[in-house]
Amino acid sequence: MASEGLGRLFDISIGAAPVDLSAAATTGKRVSLKKAGALTIVVFKAAGTAGDDPTVTLKQHTASSSGTSSNLAVIDHYYLKNATTLAGTETWSRVSQAAAATIADPGGAGTSAESQQIIAIPVLGTSLSDGYSYVSLDVADVGTNAQLGCVLYLLHDLTAGRAPANLAAALG
Repeated sequence: MASEGLGRLFDISIGAAPVDLSAAATTGKRVSLKKAGALTIVVFKAAGTAGDDPTVTLKQHTASSSGTSSNLAVIDHYYLKNATTLAGTETWSRVSQAAAATIADPGGAGTSAESQQIIAIPVLGTSLSDGYSYVSLDVADVGTNAQLGCVLYLLHDLTAGRAPANLAAALG
């Protein structure tokens, strides 16, 4: 018998609300990995203008605010759905790169700005340095032309299942 996954298998938190990525750099909210073994960061973006390819940077933090922050250079692969207009029929492509804290021009074709994209970045809790338990994803200013985007954090491998109403705040 199937049961609901929210609270039992995963939790969802905001990284960055939908915003025009050309307005300014977007600083991602911090999410705690204290009660989850892993995280999949999902970036969902609209098509923009040629040359305005996005760059995202993964960071780790020792506290929910302030504390010590540093780049987390563990992104050696990510998953990508990419199309001029996403229709829901696309398959995931696994994109490999040398371990880094950034993804510049997702898909690496020099044309990521011109496409709608869903980017899924896996992060294991064990990849954080000692003393760090929070992560965030920043999105650099893409340029001068409008390109809408948002970031969601999908926490999974929860240490304890709870009813959705009883989940601890993931940003705390």
